[in-house]
Amino acid sequence: MPGRRVEESPIRPLVAFSAATNLGIAGRAFRFEGEVPEATRALLLGFGAREDAHADVVVDHAGIRPPGRIPTSVADRLDRAAHWMPTTRATAAELGDRVVGLRIAISLVLEPKTAVLALLLAEAGAEVSVFAFAAETDDAVAAELAARGVAIHASSTATPDEERRHALALLDGRPHLLVDDGAHVIRLAHAERPEIVAGLIGATEETTSGVAPLRAMAADGALAVPLIAANDAVTKAWFDNRHGTGETCVLAIVRTLDDDLFGDRVVVVGFGPVGEGVAERLRVLGATVTVVDTDPRRALAARFAGYATASIDDAVGDADLIVSATGVPRTIDAAVLAACRDDAVIAVAGGAPEEVLPPAGTRIERLAPHVERLHLPGGGSVRLLAGGDSVNIVAGEGNPIDVMDLSFAVQLAAIAALLSGDRFPPGVHVLPEATDRHVAALAMGADIGGPVPSAPVGWRRTRFDIEHSNDTTQTSVSDIR
Repeated sequence: MPGRRVEESPIRPLVAFSAATNLGIAGRAFRFEGEVPEATRALLLGFGAREDAHADVVVDHAGIRPPGRIPTSVADRLDRAAHWMPTTRATAAELGDRVVGLRIAISLVLEPKTAVLALLLAEAGAEVSVFAFAAETDDAVAAELAARGVAIHASSTATPDEERRHALALLDGRPHLLVDDGAHVIRLAHAERPEIVAGLIGATEETTSGVAPLRAMAADGALAVPLIAANDAVTKAWFDNRHGTGETCVLAIVRTLDDDLFGDRVVVVGFGPVGEGVAERLRVLGATVTVVDTDPRRALAARFAGYATASIDDAVGDADLIVSATGVPRTIDAAVLAACRDDAVIAVAGGAPEEVLPPAGTRIERLAPHVERLHLPGGGSVRLLAGGDSVNIVAGEGNPIDVMDLSFAVQLAAIAALLSGDRFPPGVHVLPEATDRHVAALAMGADIGGPVPSAPVGWRRTRFDIEHSNDTTQTSVSDIR
């Protein structure tokens, strides 16, 4: 790959800031002081940063000075995450006593941000339990949560059989509400614990890859509970998927490969919100990006955004890096891998199980942390990052704290909606628009400028009905000229 090593690249401060703080760059204000390299400034602004003379994050010739103290203990990490999650805290406070005595099961990546969500629900009076897959479990955070009274069903060393037992143990706690990620636990409940499904008030789903099978379940009449697709809320998808996942996946790839991707030929497969965010940041880094999407509308959107488009077979042949951002199993299958050039890199952004599915007979060689070489049975090889799981979670810190602040506020708002007394029949539901807007307003704070007008649209009045009173001053086109 033709890119530069991170230490020799203007991206070094961005990678270091993200790794040290797990805070986002997009939407954040930075104060530039002294002689800041123009290339670093351009990268920050390209990633969505704002320049503000009063910002508390300073950029100078030495790099980026992160705000506050870098945590040294797991308790500090949780406290720091909570500090940067004001919208989640505010939404939790609005729950009042609605979750008192309820059993709430959480299936999410188990790290500080999820810990904050679990602890806020526990403080609101719920009995909280947490499950996570092994690759998504921070054992130190799990131990800290357990010490604070949260039931934990997770271990970073769990085998697939043990993961299944952990998930069933979560369900055997007979939750009233389930917060899921990837729809794995809610589908397991329907398959193996139907009596527990019958006791669920409802569930929420965090991801695009989870909402898709749930909609299929609902279409088949198999989804027996109301489920709110938190992923589909604007305040989640516009920021978590596009900015959070897009930013941290690209930075995780850069860090894992020690390559700034400048001049690399990259294929992004899938041009939904995650793919858009990934492609945008790759282009900012100076990569040449080709987009693949089987939906002609999304492919057209990519073309209008200035990207080359192609079929996957045509695109991957000379690519240095292929990033799958579909959330669809078997996106990168044996045929695609065989079409890749030798030593190409494969990474997954977001992710679904088996999104990369090597053929039988593939030999795996471990090269470095989170980097494997797949020796394909037909000859040739590719490098796979993070074992084919979501690269920002396995090889990074996951989505930024401030982005997950929005996502978890949406999750809490979805829980409130399920408990509101409004009747949600079994099926997949979107978060009510007024609630979605309210979460965004909480995040904006004093900058929102007032409530969103809620008056009904006056559909009966058109331009044909507009009449000016006699005392209204009329301005003609000739007056303007």
